[in-house]
Amino acid sequence: MPSTVPPAESVGPLERGLTVLRALSAPGADDRMRHSDLVRSTGLARSTVDRVVSTLDRLGLARSDGREVTLAPPLMELPGAYLAACGIPAALGPAAERLADEFDESVSVAVPDDGVAGVRFVLQTTRQRTMSLAFRIGDLLPAERCAPGALFAAEWDAESRRTWRERQAADPLDAGFATVPPLARPQDPDAFERRMARAGAEGWACDDQLIEPGLVAVAVPLRDGAGRTVCAVSVVSHTSRHTLDSLRATVLPRLRAVRGELEAALAAPRPAPSGITPVRDTSLETKRELGPGFLQSLARGLAVLGALGADRGEGMALTAVADATGLARATARRSLITLEQMGYVATDGRRWRLLPRVLELGCARLSELGLAEIAQPHLVSLVRRVHESASLAVLDGADIRYVARVPTVRIMSVNITVGTRFPAYATSMGRVLLAGLAAGERPLLPEVLPALTRRTVTAPGELGRIIKRAAADDFALVDEELEEGLRSLAVPVRDGRGRVVAALNVARHAAHGTPEEMRAGLLPALRETAAAIEADLRVLGGAIGVR
Repeated sequence: MPSTVPPAESVGPLERGLTVLRALSAPGADDRMRHSDLVRSTGLARSTVDRVVSTLDRLGLARSDGREVTLAPPLMELPGAYLAACGIPAALGPAAERLADEFDESVSVAVPDDGVAGVRFVLQTTRQRTMSLAFRIGDLLPAERCAPGALFAAEWDAESRRTWRERQAADPLDAGFATVPPLARPQDPDAFERRMARAGAEGWACDDQLIEPGLVAVAVPLRDGAGRTVCAVSVVSHTSRHTLDSLRATVLPRLRAVRGELEAALAAPRPAPSGITPVRDTSLETKRELGPGFLQSLARGLAVLGALGADRGEGMALTAVADATGLARATARRSLITLEQMGYVATDGRRWRLLPRVLELGCARLSELGLAEIAQPHLVSLVRRVHESASLAVLDGADIRYVARVPTVRIMSVNITVGTRFPAYATSMGRVLLAGLAAGERPLLPEVLPALTRRTVTAPGELGRIIKRAAADDFALVDEELEEGLRSLAVPVRDGRGRVVAALNVARHAAHGTPEEMRAGLLPALRETAAAIEADLRVLGGAIGVR
């Protein structure tokens, strides 16, 4: 539960900044919100909203054009800090994949969010079907509407039970939980009391279409060395595949058999952070540059929140937080107290740790982003910079397929749309994508390649040498091989593991300079844009993975 602290101890700009982030992250909110909408949803003054948004934009956590604002992938560093600190995705991810393959059903891991008597998902391994699980990392469910909730509630104290009953009385139809359908009529609180007692006694719980019709689940708790339930593993299916009884008979014995192995994985020592790491506070320099429009206290508070991601399961002392951020102990302490007051951290009086509520800060929304959505704003910036059309493509068999594009407006322009396919061998993006594959992974090409123009390279041996050079140069330039008059330059885009997952290019008419001039003028901007896309992919992939 959020604590009550004297107002003098709290950091107002941090409170207001988190309020704006919550509004931007709220389930059901538009992907882009006007500043005026934020004023209405938060109750803050327009000038305050403008300063918060300006600060978030400068920090890279949101993007604003002065009228509308949207969350940006680097915000995932904050929920990613919780996911790293709790250690659950890293410890249980491989086992969840194996169980999902074994059962051919979706496997989820959830943690309790006692502040709202709810449950949040921290790991999902989903089987892709017409009827498939649609919950996202960070989604919040009422405890009484899912199998893990009964397991967590079995350990509630009197205060937690009171919190739950007050919440249910205030929202009897669960209208405040956007991730589940609202109830047609209120549930009987005593029925959930009986479910939680049974879950505590039997050591497992079920969901017989409590979330929505057709969805059934079986869950078991995973406990720490002191016997406290840390999280719950669920296997979820649809009634078209299983009844509750058949699902229980199929998965419960196996879940019980591997529970000791899973608990051992949770208890194992955690390695030092290797993905998302806190960035030391640089707000003073930015404040000097931007003046009163930049909220230094907000920037410092968010740096403190991110720094707690280095917790390896024992919490972090105030001194460690201050050292990680470069802040004075008093400054770090005020931020921690504010974060505790808002329900994002907890303390035992000496050490501080992150709470699951941090996942509400954009996690569910950002986890839905695909490659094209991540790249699109960077393509817009690139086009504004170089005044040429820019595109992103992926390899699809022996073709490239355009997944994002920002054209320029000219009398004579390149007419390509998202979804367009071209043969990879005759395009700059195709050659970059082929260069990113090992020789044995490349798609088989015909022995005779069709000549699309008089310049098209059609000899497989020569094409192989060109692809090898593209791998060494880390770019490819194609001069009128796809279409007469069209010249394009491409660079690879890599994911967090260094794999080439896409190619980025700019294209222009061949009359606009020589190939050498195109390379000299556009290659630096292309590489910088690819690096920006890769940075977003690393943040998202480091936290939860990205499609």
